[in-house]
Amino acid sequence: MPLSVDIITLGVPQVEAARAFYTSAFSATAMDDDHTTGLDLHGTGQLALRRVDALATDSGADPATSGFRGYVLSSIVNRPAEVKAFLDAATARGATVIKPAKKQLFGEFTAVYQAPDGAVWKLAAASKKDTGPVPDPPKPTETAVYLGVAKPTASRVFYETLGMSADHDYGDKFIDFAIADGGCRLGLLPRKALAKDAGVDEHGDGFPALVLTHIAASRDDVDALLAAVDPAGGRVTAAATRSDRGDYAGHCIDPDGYHWRITSRSC
Repeated sequence: MPLSVDIITLGVPQVEAARAFYTSAFSATAMDDDHTTGLDLHGTGQLALRRVDALATDSGADPATSGFRGYVLSSIVNRPAEVKAFLDAATARGATVIKPAKKQLFGEFTAVYQAPDGAVWKLAAASKKDTGPVPDPPKPTETAVYLGVAKPTASRVFYETLGMSADHDYGDKFIDFAIADGGCRLGLLPRKALAKDAGVDEHGDGFPALVLTHIAASRDDVDALLAAVDPAGGRVTAAATRSDRGDYAGHCIDPDGYHWRITSRSC
């Protein structure tokens, strides 16, 4: 079973505050359990929220972080007016505008903001023109996470070894992967280029306060994926076991240090 981004988990200072922000900014439906607040991003993947110290502990990492976290989240919508609507909703609830909504040099209509929890979000329209009224509420057609890496072509080898297929491949400028049904897109850019595109300083270190989760069909699939991690250049940080959430899960990092949780709800 190929790797996919089924859940994006953010480490946040206060879960309740972050839940209030994201449910309002995305008109998302909350799906809480005993450990995590989850939000359905209108069929384009799930966003989960955990206290950053708890998320770091689960990942075997120090929770300390500073500066650019090395990733950018993105919501793709149909029209420029929807970019503006999403940006207005986010800023009304405490987000900080990094790049205002406008047409870029090559015609793309985008905006960038930083959520109150520190995550950087880019909004982008698939079309250059507005055609028809803006849906109320607007809904993303795609959710993506872009990772800043040392060398995209090297990182691509890791992800392809774990079953992903490149969708767009521009060498060491940009690579992204095909999306699984109901999942999020994964993209790779050089860290400096990603920071520049988002309008932030590239410097930063420590725990990125981000864990990507893949939900496998079975324990065997979890074990198979984790067995491929080290030979592909990553590292298993916690062997798969039955967790206190009742699932079967293990943790690993990719060659650039980004954290993954590989889990199966079938124990």
